[in-house]
Amino acid sequence: MATFDESDKFVGKAKIYWNKGQRHCEEQTKRAMNKMTLEEKIKEIREKAASRHALILAHYYTRPEIQEVADFIGDSLALARKAAETDAPVLVMCGVHFMAETCKLLSPEKTVLEPDPAAGCSLADSCRAEDLKAFKEAHPGYKVISYVNTTAAVKALSDCCVTSGNAVKVINSLPKDEKLIFGPDYNLGNYINAISGREMLLWQGGCHVHEKFSVQAILKLKRQYPDALVMAHLECKAPVLALADVKGSTAAMLTYAQSHPGQKQFIVATEAGILFEMRRRCPDQTFIPVPPEVTEGENLTPTESGQGLTTGGSGQGSAAGHTGDKDAAAQDLRIVTGMPTACACNECEFMKLNTLEKIAACLDTLQPQVTIPEDIAREAVKPIEKMLSLS
Repeated sequence: MATFDESDKFVGKAKIYWNKGQRHCEEQTKRAMNKMTLEEKIKEIREKAASRHALILAHYYTRPEIQEVADFIGDSLALARKAAETDAPVLVMCGVHFMAETCKLLSPEKTVLEPDPAAGCSLADSCRAEDLKAFKEAHPGYKVISYVNTTAAVKALSDCCVTSGNAVKVINSLPKDEKLIFGPDYNLGNYINAISGREMLLWQGGCHVHEKFSVQAILKLKRQYPDALVMAHLECKAPVLALADVKGSTAAMLTYAQSHPGQKQFIVATEAGILFEMRRRCPDQTFIPVPPEVTEGENLTPTESGQGLTTGGSGQGSAAGHTGDKDAAAQDLRIVTGMPTACACNECEFMKLNTLEKIAACLDTLQPQVTIPEDIAREAVKPIEKMLSLS
């Protein structure tokens, strides 16, 4: 286990090389690509990637055009496996920061690029390494099971990692009497406790996207689409999961839809980016996204440009570890990313920070690169490797 005293200058974050020169390059690339069609942009990026012998990885929650240009798309587990097995010397991780860290941990000899270092994760933010360290010290004899949505420094304090796709399998492989701390996602840990009969100590963290799904919105959609099955991600709250016919990771939902072609309608409670791949693989089925819950004093309104949605009201989020200031910043990012007004889909503004222009720029400069201090990396890779061996 890593034991270290963290300071303000390093709070479990990987050091990222990012400078004004990269911003300038990105702006130049953006201006040049604005004159291209989408097909031309994708063709140019693929040519740049080929010249760098780079593999472009993308999560299901990224924009459709990012999934189009990617060499491989998947959920966190599939992306981790791909990063571990590929021979490509350069990886471009289009997702959020912890995913880029995971790639680097599994392939330390490779150059790992992330198109925008600002693509963070509310779950990872909800569990700082120094807080977990103190919690462990207050609970001697407990092993730590960390959701993969955590920083490298938190992984370095953990005994094993899990994803939503393998969490139940990994937890069930451990001795029944083993004392466990599970974090940071409370909803996933609560679900595992409920179906396994365990009493893991749960961290009070949550995903700011999945926390916004409500029972009321799902029931309303069920009245509109009575024949539809409800799919829900395991990061959703217990009352939402109780309504779901299919519970699991994004990959599990996709697999279920593909293996049940006779089921024509699905109500989907996860980040709306998955709908692109669902509709591509299952064109004869209908996928209805569950909109985010609108709290009292909050409303969804078009931005001035008419290209996105922003929220009014106090801006207080429901995810643990997420402050009002962070939610206000997230609202600004919704405007920047230009989310469509056609539907009030529940989207992760951080995932949407990945753009074609940023991918092209990072391939031009091989920046920003992800690096992780050796003492952290040495310990952080162990729980990931254990997870892969158990799943």
